[in-house]
Amino acid sequence: EPMVQKHLESLQSYYGNGLETGPLQRLTNLLLVEGLTDIQQKEHDILQIEATKGLRNVSKSIPLEKLFLPLSKVSIPPRISVTIGVAGIGKSTLVKLFVYTWAKGEINRDIIFVLPVTFRELNTYEKLSAERLICSAFPHITEPNCISAGGGTLLILDGLDEFKTPLDFSNTVVCTDPKKEIQVDNLITNIIRGNLLQEASVWVTSRPTAASQIPGGLVDRMTEIRGFRAAEMKDFLDEMFLDNRDLSGQVLHHIRANRSLHVMCTVPGFCWISGSSIGYYLKNSTDQSQETTVAPKTLSEIYSYYFKMALSSDWPEKPRETLRIEQAVNNSKKIVGSLGRLAFYGLLKKKYVFYEQDMKAYGIDLSLLQSSLCSRLLLKEEMQSFTAYYFFHLTIQEFLAAIYYYTAAKRAIFDLFTESGMSWPKLGFLNHFKSAVQRSLQAEDRQLDIFVRFLSGLLSPQVNKLLSGWLLVKDEHNSFRSQAISFLQGCLNTDYVISSRAVNTMHCLHEIQHTEIAKTVEEAMKNESLSGMLTPVNCSALAYLLQVSDVCMEETNLSNCLTYNVCKSLLSQLLFCHNLRLDNNQFKDNVMELLGSVLSVKDCQIQKLSLAENQISNKGAKALARSLMVNRSLTTLDLRSNSIGPTGAKALADALKKNQILLSLNLQHNAIKEDGATFLAEALLTNHRLMTLHLQKNAIGAHGARKIAEALKQNCSLKELILSSNSVGDNGSVALAEALKVNHSLQSLDLQSNSISSTGVTALTAALCSNKGLINLNLRENSISKEGGPAIAHALRTNSTLRKLDLAANLLHDEGGKAIALAMKENRALMSLHLQWNFIQAKAATALAQALRSNGSLASLDLQENAIGDEGMAALSAALKVNTTLADLHLQVASVGAAGAQALAEALVVNKSLKILDLRGNSIGMAGAKAMANALKVNRSLRRLNLQENSLGMDGAICIATALKGNHGLTYVNLQGNCIGQSGAKMISDAIRTNSPNCVVDV
Repeated sequence: EPMVQKHLESLQSYYGNGLETGPLQRLTNLLLVEGLTDIQQKEHDILQIEATKGLRNVSKSIPLEKLFLPLSKVSIPPRISVTIGVAGIGKSTLVKLFVYTWAKGEINRDIIFVLPVTFRELNTYEKLSAERLICSAFPHITEPNCISAGGGTLLILDGLDEFKTPLDFSNTVVCTDPKKEIQVDNLITNIIRGNLLQEASVWVTSRPTAASQIPGGLVDRMTEIRGFRAAEMKDFLDEMFLDNRDLSGQVLHHIRANRSLHVMCTVPGFCWISGSSIGYYLKNSTDQSQETTVAPKTLSEIYSYYFKMALSSDWPEKPRETLRIEQAVNNSKKIVGSLGRLAFYGLLKKKYVFYEQDMKAYGIDLSLLQSSLCSRLLLKEEMQSFTAYYFFHLTIQEFLAAIYYYTAAKRAIFDLFTESGMSWPKLGFLNHFKSAVQRSLQAEDRQLDIFVRFLSGLLSPQVNKLLSGWLLVKDEHNSFRSQAISFLQGCLNTDYVISSRAVNTMHCLHEIQHTEIAKTVEEAMKNESLSGMLTPVNCSALAYLLQVSDVCMEETNLSNCLTYNVCKSLLSQLLFCHNLRLDNNQFKDNVMELLGSVLSVKDCQIQKLSLAENQISNKGAKALARSLMVNRSLTTLDLRSNSIGPTGAKALADALKKNQILLSLNLQHNAIKEDGATFLAEALLTNHRLMTLHLQKNAIGAHGARKIAEALKQNCSLKELILSSNSVGDNGSVALAEALKVNHSLQSLDLQSNSISSTGVTALTAALCSNKGLINLNLRENSISKEGGPAIAHALRTNSTLRKLDLAANLLHDEGGKAIALAMKENRALMSLHLQWNFIQAKAATALAQALRSNGSLASLDLQENAIGDEGMAALSAALKVNTTLADLHLQVASVGAAGAQALAEALVVNKSLKILDLRGNSIGMAGAKAMANALKVNRSLRRLNLQENSLGMDGAICIATALKGNHGLTYVNLQGNCIGQSGAKMISDAIRTNSPNCVVDV
């Protein structure tokens, strides 16, 4: 008991120090991940964040207090847990938070001992036994054997990426004796393998790349620390600038305006550096003229401001130093030079933690480390047995390394990468620059990529302006810059093999401020004119833009521009496009094999994929179907206008039986026929996720419709079903009607162009009397005669859920129209009614007008291409004087003349609800235009008015144009086809531009 108590007290005092729990809410919930992804195993941390946009496609999370508990009642607690996170995300802070909360007795009371050890500490030993590991880290624990033998112990190993020796699990020398001294790396592998401290749980934290040293089979639970969400980033910056909230808001605005910077700032460590730099820039830019300072946009500019701030001692936490500027500059150069060499050779050796012997080996005067500049770049950790130094963030080490290399390369005569200096002579800055770029391109682990970006950035005019006089010589970059740019461009001009290396080279060109290639390709993306432009260099630019450009933010549209080779070269970048359109690329099945491999990868973040209008057959559909069996991200797949046929539909249907992620599938115009519909119907019996299924133009016939109807009796997830142009006929409609009597989850059913007559519509409307789910029913372009009118009317009287009914292009005539109109007096649910081209005349229009007087739900009425004439128009106009809900009225080609227009104009004077009025193709003439113009002077609700082809003539059009002077509501007017002539059109355009500048006019 006393020993346990002493342990708790020591942990509370050490780990509670400087721990503010307010901003740490993010760390109390970790992402539960299934092992490392390819990119996490291979790429530099920064490249991981850039590629994934700082977002992992992970749906599960686990609270910190349950991190070491079983996930379910039948599972066991994990023995080996690994938590990964990129540099600066808060791994050590998480450990501090956990240990402190546990020591206070707030979580995991079942754990008796928590033993936190850092790999920084382990670096100071050559050999250790399991017992000495515990005793040396926790001297107050006098009986380590009770820990190594008993349960209830959690050993925390923090910062595997900082360990000096790689872990080699394949050659572990087995050791089961807790007293035996062995090599430290061997000790760790034996503990993880369970040969030592078998009863203890082990929690390792690491950067992702280093975590890949531990075989996946040994890890029972892997979690990941997520970055900032939007609100957390704001809170973090508010904390940084506590005394100046305005500045905090400006910094946040600047970060959000730069997409790649915003993504990077999801990492707290990076957000702190960027926030400090931008805050420093904003405070100082008010003192100087805007011409001399430019807001930092590139990585190099942000770090240049950070260093300038550190060098000039303008630091939020430190008082100004009183040393004379010149002496300060010389001292600073000395410090940066010494630390730069340490940083560079540390980077080459993957060494991120340094001890006093390292400092001495690199000739660093330890007294210099007391300076305030050092304290801004290096963090110091003092323990009883050692003192460790490490850079504030990995990128600080990389920037310092780049400054050292840049300075040394100007005078070095040997290759700087061979520390001993024994190499072939290498003269001149450019040769050293090329050497660094080539090494980064050849490095398997990509750990030099950011260093090379910074090195390129030091050649940019802006960075030279910022650091000249401090760390750089004024304008010296001019003699190297153009040749460096040519060399970098040469690295791109290989062939259609675009890796993240090419993307990094594009980043280097961005850092050096050479953005012409990227701008050209981005402009073509905006204008959708990439076709024929994609040379190897432009492909590299495109791959880079897929990461950083705002054009790709909402949707990545690569339609009508890709070939097999280009698509193959872009695969690693397409992986992270959330919404990807690849329509009309003449893609064949071989491209589907490629895309299938992308969709099968654990990293895949594609959520929407459109492959419409390609040349995909059943073979391509099978490749996609195989990937859907394992894919965890895709929610929308659009394959319209391909040729997958029944066999392709079967493959996709089989995938749907297993896949529970896909929400929307579009197979329009794919010749899947009856058999394809049957296979999909089977899938609908077991799939509980698919919400939208588009099957129009597939010749599924009545038999296919019956199979789908049978499935709908059991399926409760499908919300939208499109079966238009499928020869469903009355037989298929009757089957679907039966399904609608029991299915109350389907919300939208489209049966357009299906040869449905009054028999089919009678069955469907009878089902509507009991159905409680359908909101939208499309029966456009069928053969519904006037006999179908009463059946529809009966449904409208009893149904209270249908919101939209489309009966356009049927054969209702006045009798059918009147029956529906009478029902609309009682209906209180329908909001949109389409009766276009139904041979309706004045009688039905008058009946509809009567309904509008009392109906309070209808917002849109379409009567176009029905000869309602002036009589029908007059009746509707009278109704509009009292109706308060109708917002859209479509009366194109409705035989309306001047008298009808005058009646309508009177209604517009008092009506306050109508927003869209379409009178195209009538003949209201000059008199009608005059009346409408007078109404427009008063009316404030109308937003869009179409008077195209109405015989207005010049005078009528001028009346409308001048009326707009007093009208502040209209945003669009169409006056085309009114015999105005070119000069008249110009005059009217000018008049409208003057009278109503916010109104768009087509003349």
